[in-house]
Amino acid sequence: MELYLCQNISRREDAYSLLAYAVRHRWGLNKLPAIARTPKGKPHFPDHPDFHFNLSHSIHYALCALDEHPVGTDIEVIRPHHPHLSHRICSAEELAWLEGQEDSLSALCQLWTRKEALVKYHGTGLTVPLRSIRIPLPPAGELDSLLFHAVTTAEFCLCACGHTAAERIVFLPWEEILR
Repeated sequence: MELYLCQNISRREDAYSLLAYAVRHRWGLNKLPAIARTPKGKPHFPDHPDFHFNLSHSIHYALCALDEHPVGTDIEVIRPHHPHLSHRICSAEELAWLEGQEDSLSALCQLWTRKEALVKYHGTGLTVPLRSIRIPLPPAGELDSLLFHAVTTAEFCLCACGHTAAERIVFLPWEEILR
């Protein structure tokens, strides 16, 4: 799995420019293949069934994960949230973990991105309560044969979920994507 992270995007659609850049560099495709969606909304390349991808964006960041196996990813800018959000999305075990964390905003963001990446990996959408979605607590990175590659900075949390480890993260300025 490779992750491509771009900052300074201005629109949600810019994530597709990042995807075009990534497939060119990873798989040598000069043109972004046609994208279709499964009945539950997971995007895929119907003409390239062995190439899997997932996209996420938050504020001015875009994240793209590519692999030869299914993958899910999420990025979230760390920001204040509704005070009761943690009780809506976290299991009892996750709430206990959160209570022990110094930075509750970052900690909740770490849990959220793991859950979102897992849901996007499965491509099912949010069909069950978020509290019931099992994830490995940070810093662990594996659960039920799935690997979770997570990064937390002062600004954002990101997570990619799949069957292969992240080989690398390519950090790109928006100007590089435009070339």
